[in-house]
Amino acid sequence: MRVRLLLPGIGGFGALVISACGSGTAATTAPSAAPQTPVASAAPATATSTAAPAAGVTLGVGRTGLGSFIVDGKGVSLYLFEADKGAKSTCYGDCATNWPPLVTSGGVAVSGGASMSLVGTTKRTDGTTEVTYNGHPLYYFVGDSKRGDTNGEGVVAFGAGWDVIAPSGMKIEKSG
Repeated sequence: MRVRLLLPGIGGFGALVISACGSGTAATTAPSAAPQTPVASAAPATATSTAAPAAGVTLGVGRTGLGSFIVDGKGVSLYLFEADKGAKSTCYGDCATNWPPLVTSGGVAVSGGASMSLVGTTKRTDGTTEVTYNGHPLYYFVGDSKRGDTNGEGVVAFGAGWDVIAPSGMKIEKSG
């Protein structure tokens, strides 16, 4: 059986589509809430998912010249902040304006090579729940405007470096 979670832009509704290959099995459609992410998307993207989080997020794997790295369900790059020690975020105020945290009000699903065993969450000081991967709080970069952008890779800002994360949970550092 194949499960696809359709994730439209913020404020929209998604659909969980379940289809089976073979004889006469009908597809089923059920409503699902849109993910709680600070990045809007002009067009919905699809991701194969292991679960359908209610008002949650999906982590997947993107690929560029940097290799394979963790992205959200729309293919938008996610970063770790080297100043974070353990699962606690240290990025607030102007930092969080430029590097918005990936927050969820529901569950977290994985697809495309991301590992559910490395997924976690942490409470931020404002009470929201930030998604972590291998113990690293996850962030977007406002300089990424579309799927596949990694403009935040290797940036040093707010006292430390920012890097994308391999599916293994290790940071990827751009050479040079």
